[in-house]
Amino acid sequence: VQVVESGGGLVQPGGSLTLSCAASGNIFSIWAMGWYRQVPGKQRELVAHVTTDGSTKYADSAKGRFTISRDNAKNTVYLQMNSLKPEDTAIYYCNLDGLVTTIEAYDDYWGQGTQVTVSS
Repeated sequence: VQVVESGGGLVQPGGSLTLSCAASGNIFSIWAMGWYRQVPGKQRELVAHVTTDGSTKYADSAKGRFTISRDNAKNTVYLQMNSLKPEDTAIYYCNLDGLVTTIEAYDDYWGQGTQVTVSS
């Protein structure tokens, strides 16, 4: 399975970014696709996830500013981030929760991560 993340970068406070994560390979199903983030010295934390049926979960810090969406046919998840703050600066990791391939099943499968920096 390949996981390709894109969309990270440098943005000014108050700006917007959209992260994309596309999974490919011998995928049978993925229960939830989502994004986590991590800063040095802290644990990786959930930002948002969306399940196969469209149910979403957001961290309190993301509610009202971030929107997660998913294209099941393309095994792709998007995270639209608005009103970004310096404290949103982190490495953002794509997560596949409940990934089932034709060969194996995974509780969690991770992308490589993409850097988001919010700074003036």
